[in-house]
Amino acid sequence: MLGACGSGSSGTDPSSGPVITVQPANQTVTAPAAATFAVTASGTAPLSYQWQNAASGADISGATSASYTVSPTNTQETGMKLQVVVTSAAGSVTSSAAMLTVNASQQGSPATVSVLTYHNDVGRTGQNLSETTLTTSNVNSTNFGLLGSVAVDGPVDAQPLYVGSLTVNGAVHNVLFVATENDSVYAFDADTLTSLWHQAVLGPNETPSNMVDGCSQVTPTIGITSTPVIDPTAGAHGTIFLVAMTKDSSGNYHQRLHALDLATGNEQSQLHSPTTIQATFSGQTFDPEQYEERSALLLLNGVIYMGWTSHCDDGPYNGWVMGYSESTLQQTSVVNVTPNGSQGAIWMAGAGLAADSNGNIYFLDGNGTFDSTAGALQSNGDYGNAFIKLSTAGGNLTVSDFFATHDTVANSNADRDLGSGGALVLPDLKDSSGTTWHLAVGAGKNASESPLNRVYVVNRDSMGKFNASNDNAIYQEISSNGLDSDAGVFAMPAYFNNTVYYGAVDDSLRAFSIVNAKMVAPAGSVSATAFGYPGTTPSVSANGTSNGIVWAVQNGSAGILHAYEAINLANELYNSTQAGDRDQFSFNKFITPMIANGKVYVGTPNSVAVFGLLTPSAKLLRKLHPTSVQRGPLPMHKAPYPGSSTPGN
Repeated sequence: MLGACGSGSSGTDPSSGPVITVQPANQTVTAPAAATFAVTASGTAPLSYQWQNAASGADISGATSASYTVSPTNTQETGMKLQVVVTSAAGSVTSSAAMLTVNASQQGSPATVSVLTYHNDVGRTGQNLSETTLTTSNVNSTNFGLLGSVAVDGPVDAQPLYVGSLTVNGAVHNVLFVATENDSVYAFDADTLTSLWHQAVLGPNETPSNMVDGCSQVTPTIGITSTPVIDPTAGAHGTIFLVAMTKDSSGNYHQRLHALDLATGNEQSQLHSPTTIQATFSGQTFDPEQYEERSALLLLNGVIYMGWTSHCDDGPYNGWVMGYSESTLQQTSVVNVTPNGSQGAIWMAGAGLAADSNGNIYFLDGNGTFDSTAGALQSNGDYGNAFIKLSTAGGNLTVSDFFATHDTVANSNADRDLGSGGALVLPDLKDSSGTTWHLAVGAGKNASESPLNRVYVVNRDSMGKFNASNDNAIYQEISSNGLDSDAGVFAMPAYFNNTVYYGAVDDSLRAFSIVNAKMVAPAGSVSATAFGYPGTTPSVSANGTSNGIVWAVQNGSAGILHAYEAINLANELYNSTQAGDRDQFSFNKFITPMIANGKVYVGTPNSVAVFGLLTPSAKLLRKLHPTSVQRGPLPMHKAPYPGSSTPGN
């Protein structure tokens, strides 16, 4: 019996701990290929294993076998070192560290989809009709959620942009472009969320602008506020154009137009980038300190157009629109829509100047001087608080048509202007007789007299001009059974499949069908959720006319991303509170969600939150790029009126 107790088939001394006979080896792979680390050990059975991060000694959850596989891999994991602790009843031993090297490669399918401008196109419809990944079946809290985020150095007030299949550093990437109020531009791989380049657009001895005249609409700094625009054919690799505000060490303010190479982020000096923005018109001179480029840039027929707003309602200011050649960055045209008066700035909650196929530009102007010339262009050229059409014929910006309500002056005086909302150019529509109509739609703050809630549909060929007695000359005005808000619209609508989607302040998101070239009220469907200030600017994803999803961001103590079935807003597919705090992100006031190639991108005060399908690789992405919702409390927003068309924060 004694002999039997002392014998054993392994030949291992049971009083000694385990021995590692083959150490884990370094692994080199090309992302997203799997990397497997393995150890071989001997000792008294049973042996247990615990893989660890060698740098911190932290255990890796679930990594408790003789091998550990990292899958899929990511370039940010390069340099990560792993070790394993092997344990038996007699003791334990720790292996040597093995390093992971991950070579860059494209993760995700090369995308042909690009989002190059605010709300997807120059009409500002907000529809991406090439979304094949996200469907009404898989967008739910089980399969869809927050994947992670890309951290940046300031608030993201500009809508992120996207270029599919762009070559950067010799490899093809789907690229996410982000601009911040700290005067920075970033390019990220949209699939791995790794940084490709970062460019600051500050001049020597400059910082982003401070708040001007105590106006806290954009805080704490003002840098790149408006959504840039991308031309993938400009320059050697494509170009992103943007406007940045800075302040130098002498206290002087600067507004500049920049052209950055898409692949490198470098200023394109051959285009004279950056160009200082200056202008004069009818005796008025543009003062860079008094203005902010809030509305998204418009690229139209080789010209970059920009509209300017004031800081709060701090005068003096006017309503400037400027055009710059994208090939030289030299000014080609300028117009001031209140040249013999004041105010009339262009806010539109960050929405962009909209355009039609004939090269005309449309926007909603803020409160300001209006000449009250009946039935004609205004005698002194002052168009405050109007729905304006600009011609670009001959390379010149001129007011060619407009619509103003009969009570426009009273509304301006009460700061109940149109300028809080954005304009949308509708596709050509036919009525029951086969007549084709060229229409645009817009809405702003509530009017000062009944009816308070109004949506304006203008005939772009004859907008209606001004009549002090009534609004009968407009193509269509929706008041009864339209929007239901005590404040009005501080956002812009979206269009999809003969439907216009509006999200007014403290109102449900509403879907208005278009039948025989008219918007039908009441709305065909509404969301159960009401969206507090500033309402919501929806975006739409679809595969042609199928799988239409309306995306909207809700303001609150944290942001909430909603997804609705486009054909019935009462059917909410997903919102980011349904999985507890798993999908939580910080809200940013006027941000518009952007959808591309199976992901939804939402700007925050310090990042872009990225949502998508929760695949196994996505769960790793979430671990590598966690989203922080920690921030200081936002100031309370000011009342929608009086004050300005984009009050508060």
